[in-house]
Amino acid sequence: MATDIKDTAQAVDAAAVMGLLPARPRLLALGEPTHGEDTLLALRNELFRQLVEQEGYRTIAIESDCMRGLAVDDYVTSGTGTLDEVVEHGFSHGWGACAANRDLVRWMRAHNDGRPASEQLRFAGFDGPLEITGAASPRQALTALHGYLAARVDANLLPCTAETLDHLLGADDRWTDPAVMRDPSRSVGQSAEAARLRLLADELMTLLDVQTPDLITSTSRDDWERACLYGRTATGLLRYHHSMADTSPTRMTRLCALRDSMMADNLLAVAARGPALVHAHNSHLQREKSSMQMWEGRVEWWSAGALVSARLGEEYAFVATALGTIRHQGVDTPPPDTIEGLLYALPLDPCLIDARRLATALGDTPPAPRESPWFGYAPIDPAHLAAGDGLVFVKDVLRS
Repeated sequence: MATDIKDTAQAVDAAAVMGLLPARPRLLALGEPTHGEDTLLALRNELFRQLVEQEGYRTIAIESDCMRGLAVDDYVTSGTGTLDEVVEHGFSHGWGACAANRDLVRWMRAHNDGRPASEQLRFAGFDGPLEITGAASPRQALTALHGYLAARVDANLLPCTAETLDHLLGADDRWTDPAVMRDPSRSVGQSAEAARLRLLADELMTLLDVQTPDLITSTSRDDWERACLYGRTATGLLRYHHSMADTSPTRMTRLCALRDSMMADNLLAVAARGPALVHAHNSHLQREKSSMQMWEGRVEWWSAGALVSARLGEEYAFVATALGTIRHQGVDTPPPDTIEGLLYALPLDPCLIDARRLATALGDTPPAPRESPWFGYAPIDPAHLAAGDGLVFVKDVLRS
């Protein structure tokens, strides 16, 4: 078996990844089993550079707030702001503190400098404005959508005024209260004001849709696409807040599913623009159902990758990442009877594995799943191996 596994390994580069796929995918998803490690992010950066230079990719989309990501995209395309500002404010979840993310933004800006818009690289966050502790107010997205339309269509067509939205939204801390995650009774998501806002958001999105030809002509496709992002985000946040007020046993399942649904909608919009590299946790990109043990028990839902793959077919590809050690987090050498342990014995590091060939080599009784000693690291599930297109293995993740 060891020889069979060794035969599936090769160096990690764009050509090798493409060699595993039937055609160039519109979305090439690279997963990671943990967050915030520059070793993994630097590998992502190099793969993106090769995809740009060799395969014509023009966009990278990462698991970060889609609204904040607009500032990064503005910087890399037009130089708006400064590198320090966009790294601090353009990433959510603390990802701006990662040196490799800073390196990515700096390289993209340098690449774009002096190039026409058609050849420029684009950046996108594809997560909603969400944290595990709660969700943002829909104010920013909803008022931005209203402002875009108010400046361009007959005022009589608008379903409400900006003042009406402001009144219904109220204070933002009503929406962002972190206590809501464990206490649904504190949520305003099912209030009369929230119900009215959901209807208005739907009407604004309908107006955006029916006015599309004139809006694209009078502004630009980029401006219209940004307005669509505002609309997706506003409606998605209002749905999410509605479910945060839910007291049923399926509440957390619904919230996890809604988050990945928002991710999927953003990824489909990215795909419509052209080929992109997508980077996020393996659990958000895999084709199988995702699961998590939470304070309310185990929850399962279809990931963004599963939703997008169902729509795009072979135009979506998923390459997971597995690793051997993160010693600074207590993740030591993997047991030899796990997938990570078998790969750790290979001489090539990092390496790319044909996931389906590896699954075949492992036979009908794959290794037992590796136990994770740290909540921030999720080992590869052997049962999901054959559903991926490739597997990147990194032996040792070093302290950033």
